[in-house]
Amino acid sequence: MLWPQETGDSWGLTDMAVSLPKLRVHVGDSAFMGCVIQSTKGKHVDKVDWIFSKGEHAKNEYVLYYYSNYSVPKGRFQNRSHLVGDILQNDGSLLLQNVEEADQGTYTCEIRFKSESLVFKKSMELLILPEEPKELTVLVGGSIKMGCFFQSTEEKHVTKVDWVFSSGEHAKEEAVLRYDLSMRSGYSQSQGRFQNRVNLVGDISHNDGSIMLQSVKESDQGVYTCHICLGKLESRKTIVLRVIQEESQMSISPTPLPKTDRPMILDGNQLVMIVGILCATLLLLPVLILIVKKTQWNKRSVNSMSSLKNLESKEKSNPEKHVYSSISTQEVMGQEPSGQSEATYMTMHPVWPSLPKASSMALSSVRSK
Repeated sequence: MLWPQETGDSWGLTDMAVSLPKLRVHVGDSAFMGCVIQSTKGKHVDKVDWIFSKGEHAKNEYVLYYYSNYSVPKGRFQNRSHLVGDILQNDGSLLLQNVEEADQGTYTCEIRFKSESLVFKKSMELLILPEEPKELTVLVGGSIKMGCFFQSTEEKHVTKVDWVFSSGEHAKEEAVLRYDLSMRSGYSQSQGRFQNRVNLVGDISHNDGSIMLQSVKESDQGVYTCHICLGKLESRKTIVLRVIQEESQMSISPTPLPKTDRPMILDGNQLVMIVGILCATLLLLPVLILIVKKTQWNKRSVNSMSSLKNLESKEKSNPEKHVYSSISTQEVMGQEPSGQSEATYMTMHPVWPSLPKASSMALSSVRSK
């Protein structure tokens, strides 16, 4: 909606709550924002300003201005903003290419006429959607959709769509599909080796030139470029398509989900391994117990031997602990008349150091007749 405003003073229309038209565009795509004054009665546009505002209290930024037949993009919008309207027809429309997330906000077009203080304004809201994938992957024999849009605030419709294919950087381009509003009321036709495998599936009335590629072949891998036109305006989008075999697909392991997001499922091999480990553990458990006990017994034996050695060393250092009495034998004084000699028997008893006054050995003799 365009409304006039006196320079320095408001006519009241700017104070009214006006529902702004909204334009939804994906990151990387183009946005066409129209600004046309329908009836001016021979008046000529002198100046056009496009101003961007992030919010109600945010500082305004110049996107582009036109004055004295010169169009000048400003700031971060340089090389991305173009005045594409016909100034002679009071058209100050803007084309914004390679849209970024930071471009979301309100855009206001201001048109001034020569020798007049009136300023005609039109505002619109640009909403930025997430970027669509620039690289797509498809299995041999499968199907893939490739999108191509050209969004506009004006009642402008797509007049032409061209899809081309290139297998490499220096390879010759091949035509994939062509749609032309001037051809049989908008008849679309697939081209070359893509015949009967490519269909225009986008809604042309909503500026959607998307296609569907079916029965994909390995030779279809490469770069696909969409040229979509609104009259003389053209937007371009490039998509890289990768074609893989089913075996390659299987070899690529998907990103595992966190353990909290999915239950743990065991396959047959894992179950067999777990059962085998449990059985081996049960069989080896008694052996492990015996080994542990033997180790403990050996340790105790070593401790005992060490104790004995310590005791022997102490005994050697103190010889009074074990004293044995000397042994004396009685001489045979004579023989009995019976002719039998006397026999002497000795019994030795240890005498411990605790009995210092006792003799070292007690001697007892038994004579047998």
